Amino acid sequence: MSGSTLHIETIGQGHDVVLLHGWGVNSAVFEPIKHALNDYTVHYVDLPGFGHSDPIEGDIHDWVNALAQRLPDNAIWLGWSLGGLVATQLAINFPQKAKGLITVASSPCFMAQPNEQPQPWPGIAPQVLSQFSEQLNNNLPKTIERFLAIQAMGSESAKSDIQVIKSLVLAKPLPEQQSLQQGLDMLANIDLRHQLAEIELPWLRIWGRLDGLVPKRTLKMLNADQKTTDIILQKASHAPFISHSSLFIEQIKPWLNKIVG
Repeated sequence: MSGSTLHIETIGQGHDVVLLHGWGVNSAVFEPIKHALNDYTVHYVDLPGFGHSDPIEGDIHDWVNALAQRLPDNAIWLGWSLGGLVATQLAINFPQKAKGLITVASSPCFMAQPNEQPQPWPGIAPQVLSQFSEQLNNNLPKTIERFLAIQAMGSESAKSDIQVIKSLVLAKPLPEQQSLQQGLDMLANIDLRHQLAEIELPWLRIWGRLDGLVPKRTLKMLNADQKTTDIILQKASHAPFISHSSLFIEQIKPWLNKIVG
C-alpha cells in the first residue's frame, strides 16, 4: 500500500457519510444524488485503481485497511454493488469506523451457488463473470461499456440511464486493469454470509425488484432482525440512485436522519 493514494472528494456539512461505488465505474456515478445529501459531510471515494485513485495490491482486506486509514470513525457507509461488499467487510473488520451501513443492490455473496442445499443461493452465473474476466485483456473500454449496460437493465428508463452512467464515468480515467480483475475476483469469491451476524449496526438494505445481478430472492434468504431495514424499489434495477434518484433519496433520508439523531 506504500505510495498509494486514495482519491476522496469531501462535500457538505454534517455527520460523515462515505459513498463507495461499484465495479467498472468511479465516484462520479453518484452525481444524481449529490445535491440531495448536502446536510451531511459526504466523502465520495474512488475505490483503489478506479477514477483518480492509485491501485492497491492484495485483496478486499487491503482495500478496507486503506479506507479505514483515510476516513473518519463513526461514519455512515453507503456501498453500491461491489462497494456494498467492501462496506460490509469494513463494518465487520472495523466496527468503530461505522455508525450505520447502507447497501444498495448488493449481496454478501454475489456468485450464484446452484448446488447449495437445501436451497440454491441466487446470484450472478459463473460464466458471466468469467466472460468479463476474459474480455478484460482484449478490449477494456468495451468490457466496461457492456457491464454498464447491465447496470440499468430492466428499469423503465434503461437507455437514458446507460447514457447518464457512461457520461459520468468517462469524465474520469478508465479503471486500472489490475483493479478491475481484483474487483471481479471479489465478486466471484467472497462470501460474507456467515459473518453478517457480527454486524451490530443499524443496516439499511436497498434492493431493485428488476435487478438482474442481485435477484430479489436474495433478500428472502437473508436473516432480518431489529437492526436491519429492507426496502425494495419496485421499478428499479441495479442502479436505483440513477434510475429513480428522487425515490431513492426519499427512502434513505428518513433512515439517515434517525441514525444521526
